[in-house]
Amino acid sequence: MYKGKIVVALGGNALGKNPQEQLELVRETAKVIADLTEDGYQVILGHGNGPQVGMINNAMSNAGEQNGPDFRMPFAECVAMSQGYIGYHLQQAVGNELRRRNIRKACATVVTQVVVDENDPGFKDPAKPVGIFYDEARAKELMAETGDVYKEDAGRGWRKVVASPMPLKICELELIKDLVEKECVVITVGGGGIPVVEEETGVRRGVSAVIDKDNACARLAVDLNADRLVILTTVEKVCTGFNTPAQKELKEMTLAEAEQYIGEGQFAAGSMLPKVLACMKFVSETGREALITSLQKAKEGLEGKTGTVIRGK
Repeated sequence: MYKGKIVVALGGNALGKNPQEQLELVRETAKVIADLTEDGYQVILGHGNGPQVGMINNAMSNAGEQNGPDFRMPFAECVAMSQGYIGYHLQQAVGNELRRRNIRKACATVVTQVVVDENDPGFKDPAKPVGIFYDEARAKELMAETGDVYKEDAGRGWRKVVASPMPLKICELELIKDLVEKECVVITVGGGGIPVVEEETGVRRGVSAVIDKDNACARLAVDLNADRLVILTTVEKVCTGFNTPAQKELKEMTLAEAEQYIGEGQFAAGSMLPKVLACMKFVSETGREALITSLQKAKEGLEGKTGTVIRGK
């Protein structure tokens, strides 16, 4: 029985911090995705790439230090690499699980470009640290050589920093729609998508940035006319007063209540806040509901048994 089209944003807990851990974890992730597929949902997957793109950028930075500037890899290409190998692991694991259950659906990864605004405020003050640490002198040399921005990071040394602009357009959207219509399980906007800017002529070029994966999944869910946006993270429900004696789990939030909680500073900027904001964007643009819950409780959350639902009113 068909239950609708859902965009599912996978958090880092679904992927691990290195290739071997990721291979093991995606097998469990695949079971959840297969459960949802078997239950009647058309699933479109997005995922983060924080540890993975950092690992790739570190490797390429080390290659540049040892072999010269020709071996340095632009950051957009690092995002593309992370999309490829994370997508491969997920595609293989989900495909294996579907075949094990005799579910005749293909699983496909789309290497996805996402358009951002070159004048996005994030580019004026890049703040997302990536890659390896340098001493101040070497960091300033690299800034002069490459034009990249390096900043001191919590007393540990200097690191390259990149912007985190808002996603405007998913370049491969029509291809994704075609795959969804063919009832494929689609893996896309990996790591928030490869950030590109688009010239008036339509020519695109990669830029040094990291797009928030929850924002990218919200954009995708709106553009695909999805029935629901589902953000899977490490907690079963969103909480106010998190990790304090006043902690309170939220079964649901209206947009007005979410605004109030944000104004009170209830959600951490690097943790729950971007997830809530992404859900608010989807709800405000579609009038439909969004869900935040844990990977392990995804099915129960969609059944209304747990998780935090964000709705218009």
